[in-house]
Amino acid sequence: MGGVTPASFAPILLVLGDEELLATRAVTEAVAKVRGVDPEADVREYQASALTVGEIAEMLSPSLFGGRRLLILRSGQDARKDLVAALLAYAKNPDPDVQLLVLHLGGAKGKAFADGLRAAGATVVPAAKLKGHRDRLAFVRDEIRRAGGKCTDDAAEALIAAVGNDLRELAAACSQLIADTDGRISADTVSRYYRGRVEVTGFTVADATMVGDVPAALEALRWALHVGVDPVPIADALADGVRTVARVASAGRGNPYQLASSLGMPAWKIERAQRQGRGWTPEGLVRAMQVAAECNAAVKGGSDDRAYALERAVFSVAAARQGSTR
Repeated sequence: MGGVTPASFAPILLVLGDEELLATRAVTEAVAKVRGVDPEADVREYQASALTVGEIAEMLSPSLFGGRRLLILRSGQDARKDLVAALLAYAKNPDPDVQLLVLHLGGAKGKAFADGLRAAGATVVPAAKLKGHRDRLAFVRDEIRRAGGKCTDDAAEALIAAVGNDLRELAAACSQLIADTDGRISADTVSRYYRGRVEVTGFTVADATMVGDVPAALEALRWALHVGVDPVPIADALADGVRTVARVASAGRGNPYQLASSLGMPAWKIERAQRQGRGWTPEGLVRAMQVAAECNAAVKGGSDDRAYALERAVFSVAAARQGSTR
C-alpha cells in the first residue's frame, strides 16, 4: 500500500513567510500527515519566545513510550539566541521519530535562525504574501486544481474581480465554486455564481474605495449594478469599510492577532484595515463616515437615483482620503 510512511517525513519543516492562510495550511497538512501514519501521534505547539533551552531538550529527547511526535514552534523569529543555538545543533542530527515544524515570518528578524535551519537541510514551505496580480491568478488556478477542478485564466480573473485580493476569501470562494458546480470553472460560471451575491461585490467596491482606487471601485460598482445586485448591501459594505478602518486606526498600531480579541474582529480583517488605513487622517475618516451615512440614507430612503448616490459616495470617500494625504 502506498502513501505516507514514517521514512517520508521531513525531520525539520521551515514554514517561511507572513501569509497567515499559507502558514496555517502548512501546519494543518503536517498534523494530518503525521496523524495519518500514527493516529496517537503526540502533537505539541509552543511559542518560540516563551521556550527555554531546558524545555526544548526535554521536548526533543527520545520518548520512553515511543511513537511519533510533531513539535510546532510558532514565531520562530522571536527565539532567543541560546534556543536558536540548541535547535540548530539538534537540526544537524534530528530524531527520526520527531518532526520539528518552525514557523518564521521570513523577515530580517531572526534571519540567522531561518538560514541555519535551511543550511541544516530543513524542508522549506513557502508562505510569503502574494505580491502581484499574476501570483494571485496562479493561486486561484492552483486552488481549483487542488480540489480536482479546472479553471480558465479569465475565470480566475473574474473571481478575483468579484471577491478581491484576500487569500482566505479567494480560497473559500474556490472551495465553494467546486462544491456547487461540476468543477469546470469558466468566467461565465463565476459571473452566474456571483450574480446577486451582494456581500462579495459590495466589499469589493468598499475595498477599492478605501485605498483611493476610484477606477476599480467604479468598475466593480457598475458591474454589480449591471448584474442586478441590490444597492442597499453595497451601501452597507461601504459604511462597514469606513467604520472598520476607523476602529482599527483608533486602536493604534499593533499586532493584528493581539488586537483581534479587543476589537472583536478576525486578525485578517484587522490586517486589511491597517493596510487600507495608510494615508488616512482622523479628520478624513470622520468626513468619510459622514459620506457613508448620507449614502445609506439616500439608498435606503428610496432616492430616485440610487446608483448615482453610490457613485457620488465613492468619489466623496476617495476625496476625503485625498484630503488626508495633503
